[in-house]
Amino acid sequence: MGIHYNAKHRLFHLQGPNTSYIIQLNNNGVPMHAYWGRKLSDYPLEGMLTFLERCSFSPNPYPEDRTISFDTLPQEYPAFGTSDFRHPAYQVQLEDGSTITELAYVTHRILDGKPKLEGLPSTYVEKDEEGQSLELELEDGKTGLRVILTYSVFAEHDAIVRSVKLVNKGSSTLRLLRALSGSVDFRHDRFHFIQLSGAWTRERDIHRRQLYPGIQSVESRRGSSSHQQNPFIALVSPNADEDHGEAYGFSLVYSGSFIAQAEVDQFHTTRVTMGINPFDFEWRLEVGEEFQTPEMVMVYSADGLGGMSRIYHRLYRTRLCRGVFRDQPRPVLVNNWEATYFQFNAEKIESIARVGQELGIELFVLDDGWFGRRDNDDSSLGDWTVDYRKLPNGLADLATRVNKLDMQFGLWFEPEMISPDSDLYRANPDWCLHVSERRKTEGRKQLVLDLSREDVCDYLIESVSSVLRSAPITYVKWDMNRNMTEIGSALLAPERQRETAHRYMLGLYRVMEAITSEFPHILFESCSGGGGRFDPGMLFYMPQTWTSDNTDAVSRLRIQYGTSLVYPISTMGAHVSAVPNHQLHRITSLQTRGNVAMSGNFGYELDLTEMADDEKREVKRQVEQYKEIRHLVQFGDFYRIRSPFEGNDTAWIMVAEDGSEAFAVYVRVLAEPNAPLDWIRFKGLDANAKYRVEEQGSVYGGDQLMYSGLPIPQLNGDYQSYVWRFVRI
Repeated sequence: MGIHYNAKHRLFHLQGPNTSYIIQLNNNGVPMHAYWGRKLSDYPLEGMLTFLERCSFSPNPYPEDRTISFDTLPQEYPAFGTSDFRHPAYQVQLEDGSTITELAYVTHRILDGKPKLEGLPSTYVEKDEEGQSLELELEDGKTGLRVILTYSVFAEHDAIVRSVKLVNKGSSTLRLLRALSGSVDFRHDRFHFIQLSGAWTRERDIHRRQLYPGIQSVESRRGSSSHQQNPFIALVSPNADEDHGEAYGFSLVYSGSFIAQAEVDQFHTTRVTMGINPFDFEWRLEVGEEFQTPEMVMVYSADGLGGMSRIYHRLYRTRLCRGVFRDQPRPVLVNNWEATYFQFNAEKIESIARVGQELGIELFVLDDGWFGRRDNDDSSLGDWTVDYRKLPNGLADLATRVNKLDMQFGLWFEPEMISPDSDLYRANPDWCLHVSERRKTEGRKQLVLDLSREDVCDYLIESVSSVLRSAPITYVKWDMNRNMTEIGSALLAPERQRETAHRYMLGLYRVMEAITSEFPHILFESCSGGGGRFDPGMLFYMPQTWTSDNTDAVSRLRIQYGTSLVYPISTMGAHVSAVPNHQLHRITSLQTRGNVAMSGNFGYELDLTEMADDEKREVKRQVEQYKEIRHLVQFGDFYRIRSPFEGNDTAWIMVAEDGSEAFAVYVRVLAEPNAPLDWIRFKGLDANAKYRVEEQGSVYGGDQLMYSGLPIPQLNGDYQSYVWRFVRI
């Protein structure tokens, strides 16, 4: 690991454990992208770039050298308008209305460690020796615009982390029209493009297609990362599968509107750009001010999609997620939402908790409906005061009653929203996002608070914190159930209205930083109608996310499998719910619901008091089993074996980092008549070791389990599953 500068060739060589990334300055100080891929030796590395004169439609910015056209050269942070006709990484409008700037090298710094991003979430190091960073400082000589490109590498992770700071060191105001986090130019277009797309209750389906000339992109214009698209894309070699081929991943540490795109040009080269969506974005950069972009995390793997995923998993689990719960086993919980919805009282809650305690569950979570006059979803968001009709003795009393059952107590909030029917709205009608003299579009009878305002953020910090101080609460589910419309702020000047959405995100991050810092003993789980904001930005503050509002076990196969392409298993909330399922009305066995949910942070979302005795025995068995294997689920290495997007069954395995034990799950969706015999080959085990299969007592070599495999037991009926636990002997 390290960053090396070759002054003779003006070349920067960034090295991870198995990765090299190379930047070379041309004669005019423009940083060119030379290489990214398998690790190279630190030789002089000459001849990384090709210079060739093209036709007049690829103009030459330097008349003395007709082999240079930005239309054909790979660049690190390209601009538009000086011979590059592809999409730029940034665009600035000057006071005269023009948008032409040219950045050239001024200086650079190589630092031990990794600097923090002001006001934004980011990956981190705990000790300086864990990484190094390069700050490459560029300037547009006409305007005084300074651009600092920051790159970080890690000693133990094959990731290149990039961000950009734009500083106005000139004498007049600049308008940022586009400020992306990074750009990478590849030499060819022989890739497949992978994205994670979907909708509410069917998040993060894997879509894969061949690159073609023009633009392929995913984006959100919703003010959040969204159910529809995730801030992640990958370019992979056409032959890449789980275990073989090259994979390049791009992930944005941001929770707002974003864009990620690949552009194939006339010469069949590919440019990938990612960052804040420039749609409806602008930022006034006054003299002396600076703008910091979010962080882009780039991962290269020569070992297919599985190798790429495990790099992201380890990095995000250990150096993006923070706090005491990063390294602690997460508790098994029961949530009352699908058990009671809004209709509950203290006695009903205590009765569910009492059964949960008998079954070994460790945490009870009180969901929506405990505040204001919240009998349905029409009112009271913003009024974070206890509804004493339902809880006559308050939250502290209820939490204490749950604690006496030897269970922890958790609580649901939706802090970013405001109901028109609320005391908060009646007192502060301009506190929501809105545009004067325009309608206020509602979703679920609620509006979005304007977190670009300091007073609104201060209110949220104090109102939520006061509740958390009032009772022994150890878990918070932080929900957000609609996207932004009429994006405007009553406090921002007209020329700054297009800054509102990003200022909202900065305000949200400030709120979350303040609350999570004051309450480090609380496990925070983010939620946005399930997985509508499942992104790295949220994981920086809250180490797990409610994966989807869809709790159907069969649907969850695709949802959890797709999510695992970039996000650690430890970040996924997964619950067993009642049947018929409340979203799809499908009936699946309690065993299969448990086996699927155990591949995440495990819990239940149903009325335990209504379960039959045999169901309670099965729940107790599941809870005991999960407690035995949750260290594998939450801290092990994850290997995908069979994809629900490609067939009738799904399989995956979670393996201890030292290979000492593993937990594998197999699920078959539909039964087949007179089906052929089938074997499953496992992954990630120690080929030279022997393993005992705990369910059978049989002993097999790790090589046999991986290369020959085991027969899948005969399963009767639809939606059946089986699990194996392997222990090295």
